[in-house]
Amino acid sequence: MAGAASIAGREPNLLMRLVSRPTALGGLLVLVVIALAALFAPWLSSHAPGQLSIANRLTPPGALYLMGTDDLGRDIFARVLYSGRTSLTVGFLVVAVASVIGIVLGLVAGFFRKADAPVSRLIDAMMAFPDILLAIALVAALGPSAANVVLALGIVYAPRLARVVRASTLVIRELPYVEAARALAVPTPVILVRHVLRNVTSPLLVQATFIFAQAILAEAGLSFLGVGISPDIPTWGTMISVGRQYMSSAGWIMLFPGLAIVFTVLALQLLGDGLRDLLDPRLAKDI
Repeated sequence: MAGAASIAGREPNLLMRLVSRPTALGGLLVLVVIALAALFAPWLSSHAPGQLSIANRLTPPGALYLMGTDDLGRDIFARVLYSGRTSLTVGFLVVAVASVIGIVLGLVAGFFRKADAPVSRLIDAMMAFPDILLAIALVAALGPSAANVVLALGIVYAPRLARVVRASTLVIRELPYVEAARALAVPTPVILVRHVLRNVTSPLLVQATFIFAQAILAEAGLSFLGVGISPDIPTWGTMISVGRQYMSSAGWIMLFPGLAIVFTVLALQLLGDGLRDLLDPRLAKDI
């Protein structure tokens, strides 16, 4: 009962601290709105994203087409909404892939002393390359597709998570309760999951929000360069790539997908900053 009361007493405090951070709360709300708009795209737009209307090509924003049309007469509003599905899905899957790879590498490097040096050198070598160049090389080797883009970006961003997990694991493995678990012959996998991984969740969550934002930007960049997801699938990067030909005469083709990227990435960054302040004990006391 005392433990339950203690937990119940902490929950409102955490919620109040979150509400007291207007930027983090605002980022979360904007992200929820964008996700809901992408989810309910068929009900929010009366046009299909691939529906052609050559007679209405390059129509400025108006009552019929809220965000105008592109060079093939496709509704920009519908394509922005459906592209949100692609970008958010890719971002989420990249975080998942990067988390699996990064957590494994970080735990191995941080917990096993003999594996620390080789794994750390591998992480450093991967981080020596610029993210977008390494992603382009991996996609070129694997082939342009949504699955390969997710895999490539997951590999690119995994070292960042691995370094966070490794740094935390190096500290946690020396704590008394881990030493006690070892003395009691608790299996190593159990120690890693129950005692180590549970205590690195907070920094992982914060880092995941930043990687989510960077993955959306990277996917848009790859699509813009034509080496990402197939052009048949609407993405914000592909829309911007098409719109650059009409920058002076039909700027709305680039404007609206560009704003979608800006608001999504900004919302994730604000949410990540807020979570970092809330979950880091050194910063939480200043909130």
